[in-house]
Amino acid sequence: MAAVTLSEVARAAGVSPATASRVLNGSSRIPGADIAERVRAAAAALGYIANAQAQALARSSSGLLGLIVHDIADPYFSSIARGVQSAARELGKTLLLICTEGTPAEERLAVEAFTSRRTDAIVLAGSRSSRPEDDADNAALLRESERYLANGGRLVLVGHDLIDSRADAGRSPDDRSTRTADGSSDRSGDAVGFARVDAPSSHLVIDIPNETLAVDLAQSLARLGHQRFAVIAGPEGLMTSDLRLAGFQRGLRNAGLAPAEVTRAAFNRDGGFKAGLSLEAGVRAAASEGSRLCIFAVNDRMAMGVVAALRQQGLEAPTSYTVAGFDDIPTLEDFFPGLTTVRLPLEDIGRTAAEAALIDAHRVPVGGGVVLRDSTGSPA
Repeated sequence: MAAVTLSEVARAAGVSPATASRVLNGSSRIPGADIAERVRAAAAALGYIANAQAQALARSSSGLLGLIVHDIADPYFSSIARGVQSAARELGKTLLLICTEGTPAEERLAVEAFTSRRTDAIVLAGSRSSRPEDDADNAALLRESERYLANGGRLVLVGHDLIDSRADAGRSPDDRSTRTADGSSDRSGDAVGFARVDAPSSHLVIDIPNETLAVDLAQSLARLGHQRFAVIAGPEGLMTSDLRLAGFQRGLRNAGLAPAEVTRAAFNRDGGFKAGLSLEAGVRAAASEGSRLCIFAVNDRMAMGVVAALRQQGLEAPTSYTVAGFDDIPTLEDFFPGLTTVRLPLEDIGRTAAEAALIDAHRVPVGGGVVLRDSTGSPA
């Protein structure tokens, strides 16, 4: 059965299609009450369904909020999404979700899709990549974001600003900066060369203090008496991972300890599992010398993979080694042993991002703190 058209509604109501459109699509130029009632009655009798895109044109607002995350199955992103959804519901907006594999190429396609659907605002949550092979895709993502902003959209990024690889051509990776969609840039980070910059009102970054909190974690573990450390980090160039790694190493330096050995792996549970298997020899060597290796995985899912891998080899935390993660994802409520981690208010971050995108774009500090649990125990 063919859909009822606006022209059919207008004919049944005895008005022009333009008048019917003004009534049904939410235009501010609504005709008299008797005419409007006649149009609505005709639409109801015929079973007419309004065209959302036509309504968006009439109202200059689609009522849509777009959310882009790397993986909704990851508790980190699902917690942020829950906060975004809660705020969108309270504000009477419909949330559209796109999951990517975390690449700038897929994120660019997601922004393009939301632009074509005239979403009022977009929240982009996830790490940026500073790998040289992503330069072209980073530039394309920036261009698409600029196009969206130029057409009246509002953009909020959770974690990191966009990277302008075009402006950084010819510079070393350690000297690269982030850049806002309006072209301004800054470079004030001291560890791995990633900077936070102020953005125009339509474009905001919700900072997550990854590096600072990782410093706090390392120093907390040092105060417990731990002295031998290993870090399981994500792929080089993944900014969230690199900042956490840099902060942890700086915290060890501040405590007068040697830097941790670093193992790179996929930024997920499976990556942690594989890296955990590779650390078995180091764990056993430390135990043979009467100490325990303290392993920092740069996110909780990686830490959970580490525990699973070493348990498979007959090694348990905290008796054979100690382990810490980062994020304090909800899954940890049922994880044994209780995992030492850094708590981030993930749901609040999502709510803040949505409210900034839909109501008032302004800088909001994100808190967090170290949570010591059984997995790091007391050093031997």
